[in-house]
Amino acid sequence: MKVLTSLVVASIVGVSGLFGSSFNVDPSHTNVGFKVKHMMISNVNGKFNNFEGTFSIDDSTKKFTKLDGIVKVASITTENENRDKHLKSADFFDVEKYPQMKLKLVEHNGDTALVELSIKDVTKTIKMDVEDISGMVKDPWGNVRTAFVLEGKIDRQEFNIKFSKVIETGALMVGNEVKIIIEAEGILTK
Repeated sequence: MKVLTSLVVASIVGVSGLFGSSFNVDPSHTNVGFKVKHMMISNVNGKFNNFEGTFSIDDSTKKFTKLDGIVKVASITTENENRDKHLKSADFFDVEKYPQMKLKLVEHNGDTALVELSIKDVTKTIKMDVEDISGMVKDPWGNVRTAFVLEGKIDRQEFNIKFSKVIETGALMVGNEVKIIIEAEGILTK
């Protein structure tokens, strides 16, 4: 009976592996970006240029079963050299002390994913909207690809990004709410 039980368990594990697909993030077709209020009248958009990640999707449900990402914080760009230098400083990300941000899937239900986000010395579970998990396509070089979009919001103060300069109107120079936008394309692992 134990042998039969072991065979059944092994079969289920083997079959479930057949229905899942694992991907490596393609950095040249992926955007890891953010948007934050500037003086409460406009937005500053930025992105990170150096990152890596993997994800797995259950082929039958089109849900994430795994999602891991690492961002090199020093790769931040807002297309303004002085502002980028300030964002890398201890006022914001303190890249010398905290060179990476991390993202890890907790669970995916419906159009929402719960992920652990680590920034500086803080890890919190946040909710992100899963806007799209595309079907798989084969590119001209024989690679199988898929893509997804994740969007969420955080309060930067909760992640120890405490810069709080106030302008003469009493508004914050940099808003506390930060919108995160991840538009990712992945290549099926072989």
